[in-house]
Amino acid sequence: MVNLTKLAAPLDVGGVEIRNRVFLAPMSGITDEPFRRRAHAHGAGLVVSEMVASGELAKGRTGFDLRIRHSGLPVHMVQLAGREAAHMAEGARIAAGEGADIIDINMGCPAKKVTGGYAGSALMLDLDHALSLIEAVVGAVKVPVTVKMRLGWDEGALNAPILARRAEQAGVKMVTVHGRTRCQFYQGKADWRAIARVKDAVSIPVVANGDVCSPAGAAAILDQSGADAVMVGRAHYGAPWIAGGIAAAAGEMATNVPQNPTALADYIVAHYEDMLALYGVESGLRQARKHLGWYLDRHAVGVADDDRKAILTTFEPARVIALLRNVFSRDPQPLNLRSAA
Repeated sequence: MVNLTKLAAPLDVGGVEIRNRVFLAPMSGITDEPFRRRAHAHGAGLVVSEMVASGELAKGRTGFDLRIRHSGLPVHMVQLAGREAAHMAEGARIAAGEGADIIDINMGCPAKKVTGGYAGSALMLDLDHALSLIEAVVGAVKVPVTVKMRLGWDEGALNAPILARRAEQAGVKMVTVHGRTRCQFYQGKADWRAIARVKDAVSIPVVANGDVCSPAGAAAILDQSGADAVMVGRAHYGAPWIAGGIAAAAGEMATNVPQNPTALADYIVAHYEDMLALYGVESGLRQARKHLGWYLDRHAVGVADDDRKAILTTFEPARVIALLRNVFSRDPQPLNLRSAA
């Protein structure tokens, strides 16, 4: 088994120093500014914006500026998605102009609404086109460019090593590989050993992604993939401290994790209020509900159905906050603050 001390070491990505090697994955509708700030505060080495549609960004669509806005963190990394080279290049220039230190290109999203537009992991069906996007972005900005991909479209086209090698030749400074094909979506177990073929194909850093939720999982994926770093995604639902806990390699708690029901209630309320401040009350209420649901699922499994429904449907922030504090003030409260899901 790999020694986890490797994860505590800094990593250079095209001249940008990352403080450790446990990253928060970009997740659409989840890794907004309030979530990224929390993950970073808990010790995640790198946090990435939610996926930003380059076409909408280039056209100036309202709201997309929030996704690329600099959050004041030491490294600002923006992920772009799209299929048009001109839009990808312009989106990269806009993001860099807003202070992005690293631009990531999404070639891994499996969602039908993304692949249906020939973006995300659909780009792995046409590597020549994928490379035209990479070249456009690399040529448009002076900051490092990275790529996130899957193993391939399906089991018959496991072309991640080829894409990674061509991306490196085009100037990409790091690649992240999710150990599933697009057709797997999130079914079954991620194939960590298959990521090793990408590591063998390139000399730039490779980040392994898929099913990591604990220090033991991080050690296993490093051992099987030979990767330089790990990226953690869905394990963060209701627990923004997971990457930090893995980076600390303590096996139990991450830095600054709320240690009791009252502290957890304060933490959740602060997250909720930050989202309302970012999006405005009307939009913020809707955006926050998934997070509140995950917090309840993870840390308050015994919450009454009526209370849960009220928290997730009420349009009055003050009532939501009062309900949250009431739920987490009850004793005993089955908190689940461990780093493992």
